Amino acid sequence: MQFGVFTVGDVTPDPTTGQAPSERERIKAMVAIAEHAEQAGLDVFATGEHHNPPFVPSSPTTMLGWIAGRTSKLLLSTATTLITTNDPVKIAEDYAMLQHLADGRVDLILGRGNTGPVYPWFGKDIRDGIDLALENYALLRRLWDEDVVDWNGRFRTPLQGFTATPRPMDGVAPFVWHGSIRSPEIAEQAAYYGDGFFHNNIFWPKEHTQRMVALYRRRFAHYGHGTEQQAIVGLGGQVFMRRNSQDAVREFRPYFDNAPVYGHGPSLEEFMTETPLTVGTPEQVVERTLAFRDYVGDYQRQLFLLDHAGLPLKTVLEQIDLLGEEVVPVLRKEFAIGRPADVPDAPTHASRVAKVTGGGAAANDGARDDERLALFDTKEAIAP
Repeated sequence: MQFGVFTVGDVTPDPTTGQAPSERERIKAMVAIAEHAEQAGLDVFATGEHHNPPFVPSSPTTMLGWIAGRTSKLLLSTATTLITTNDPVKIAEDYAMLQHLADGRVDLILGRGNTGPVYPWFGKDIRDGIDLALENYALLRRLWDEDVVDWNGRFRTPLQGFTATPRPMDGVAPFVWHGSIRSPEIAEQAAYYGDGFFHNNIFWPKEHTQRMVALYRRRFAHYGHGTEQQAIVGLGGQVFMRRNSQDAVREFRPYFDNAPVYGHGPSLEEFMTETPLTVGTPEQVVERTLAFRDYVGDYQRQLFLLDHAGLPLKTVLEQIDLLGEEVVPVLRKEFAIGRPADVPDAPTHASRVAKVTGGGAAANDGARDDERLALFDTKEAIAP
């Protein structure tokens, strides 16, 4: 399994001091978090994409390119690349360029985001969100898999004899996770292409996550990519740790209460009961995280949110140390116990190139004619 951290890049005042970092300070802090994650032995750093205050990561490839030059092992990803409002041509070229710069240490999570006003800022209509996600990815897939593309779709101007440059490194595009919290159509899309499905389960009860992942697994098998347990699944998580659980709760409470997304809503205790948020000791984080397997099965990637809501950088780096020293080593060991031999490892560039050079299909075998993409009505599949 891969373990790492993700950031949404919010610029939020520290509720205990009233002080907010500058945009520059926050950007530099995100770089420091990535570097520290590698030093702590974590596998992945992922950044979100936002185009509105109070967030700063509007250009993930710029940030990840800089981090690539300052790290050597860390896998660089996105917590969301907006497939709906970004031009697929630009995504294809930007992430292929990043892939070369990072020597293949790149993948990305595609999603629609959770900020409605972003659509008109980029000339799109939020009511087309699902259709944009489907059509844009169909084009992106072809731009990576085919050297010359002719394209005529609904949402962008046609392409004739177009070649995206640079071409993917070693002829293998970055691995794609389709990220969704609530949309069965996106789980279906991930299954159709044989891509990964990332469920950022930081806001929902486990029953919802279980239904979404189960849907993806069933449809992955339906499309002939393997068995249900061979589907590629990633999960989000949210933790805050101290040696004593009471200290953790006391320290984290003001940050939770004033967080930009869920602050001034449910109590911390209610949120911990209803969602995977874990505030306590490293041992409690291990126990809670291991339980994820009980309702989603064996999976490939676990990312933790640590740095939001105004938490000072010093505190975040302490959290990363606790992950690296006391949480992840135990999770690696325990998740390996009883893991079926046919459950695949998390995809990497090297493993996917090996499949291609060995005569097999790449882990992402989505080189299909976009006209065949006809998604099923999946709403009933995850109904309570």
